[in-house]
Amino acid sequence: MAGFLLGIDIGTTATKGILLHPTHGIVAESQAAAELQSPQPGWAEEDPADWWANVGSVTRACMVQAGIETDDVAAVGVSGMVPTLILLDADGQVLRPSIQQNDARAAQEIHELQSQVDQDDVLARTGSSVTQQSIGPKILWLRRHEPEMVQRTVHLLGSYDFIVHKLTGRFSCERNWALESGLFDLHREDWDAALLGSARIEHGWLGEVHWPSDVVGEVTPAAAAQTGLAAGTPVVAGSADHIASAFSAGLKGSGDLLVKLGGAGDILYCLDHLVVDPRLYLDYHVIPGKYLINGCMAASGSIIKWFRDEFAPGANHAELDVAAANVHPGSDGLVLLPYFLGEKTPINDPLARGVLFGLTLTHTRAHVYRAVLEGISFGFRHHLMVLAERGLKADKARVTNGGARSALWKQITANVLNLPLEEIAHHPGSSLGAAFIAGKGIGLFRQWGEIDRFVDVAATVEPEPSAHASYEAPFAVYQELYKRNRDLFEQIK
Repeated sequence: MAGFLLGIDIGTTATKGILLHPTHGIVAESQAAAELQSPQPGWAEEDPADWWANVGSVTRACMVQAGIETDDVAAVGVSGMVPTLILLDADGQVLRPSIQQNDARAAQEIHELQSQVDQDDVLARTGSSVTQQSIGPKILWLRRHEPEMVQRTVHLLGSYDFIVHKLTGRFSCERNWALESGLFDLHREDWDAALLGSARIEHGWLGEVHWPSDVVGEVTPAAAAQTGLAAGTPVVAGSADHIASAFSAGLKGSGDLLVKLGGAGDILYCLDHLVVDPRLYLDYHVIPGKYLINGCMAASGSIIKWFRDEFAPGANHAELDVAAANVHPGSDGLVLLPYFLGEKTPINDPLARGVLFGLTLTHTRAHVYRAVLEGISFGFRHHLMVLAERGLKADKARVTNGGARSALWKQITANVLNLPLEEIAHHPGSSLGAAFIAGKGIGLFRQWGEIDRFVDVAATVEPEPSAHASYEAPFAVYQELYKRNRDLFEQIK
């Protein structure tokens, strides 16, 4: 039973892998932990060497679990966080820890670039404004604070492009890393020379831009020794994690909506025409001719992990959910701003900070935990307001990622958004999309719609009208909290 497809996802908290068979579906899954480092406030870094080590262990574990031989894997696809920034020297060695997409260190450089360019023109050309997500300000920060690293730089890659390089020895760039970098002209479909110049980025640092399913190389003998794959196995360009995840959750039609309850909070809306908004990001769908307008909150599930580790180290998530379920909607007047790593969309403010507002001596740990869940859900609702302003509405959403295992978080999200949430059964996330893309790249799948054979809606969480009404006042407070404190955030160092 050859013809297996390996899908790898380089995630914030774990490297995940699956083996997909076109007929039998997912036959193996494995993951290995990754660790996000924040050595200074607003910083977000990881060690790419850990990702590569994880790819080896996850790949071997999947092959053992499935009981297959080395040459039974027909192709490999990789997805990952975007637009992560990794610098390599002339020998292909990583120069410093990655700078993650939610890193907020370059606030000054963002302001400087914004003042140097016509923001409306940049938005029209690239599909996004100069924000915390952009690669340009981070390179300017590195030039200012770590010039020796930039001087040694020969290659600039993203997370999954780095793994593709480690597998194949090739330097490629999947088109959604290019687009989300803020350096790519979506109309000419090429790097924008003026923006590269403003950010002082060398064109030669950047790999050739590819569609996700393009075969960009083959597994090298060295990578084969690391992973257990056969040398010569085709490797495709891969995909941004949120794009692969949305596709593998079944988002294909215009108006389809996905809410991802992960370490960062993603919300994606499928389009068959181009729409840009300075408050949101724009990505290419894996299906040519379609787009995904989307938002990403810098911290969501990572706040839940922080809360558990710091304030409930002996409790698991299920125990915290049980206690918080007994708290009334609105957490008895407690409102959280989830801007723990600054915030990306829709406010695009790297200086924003988390706020817990309304504390009294009557509040308990359960109140605070519920306020965390509600605050994240308010962030998703803020995005729906932006979409509605552009005439983009949805009557339901699909929900994925680790938070989808929490009945309480799902119900709170459904209530806040006032939308039914369709949970995908046994959804492995981006790794499924990456595996399917690999299969499409080598011809094992002929149509993109064949993804539906691997997508199963397990249950639908219906919104509760009374609870939704209870959230109107807290959500209004949520919106005002940022507006009234925005100037104060600038004073926090």
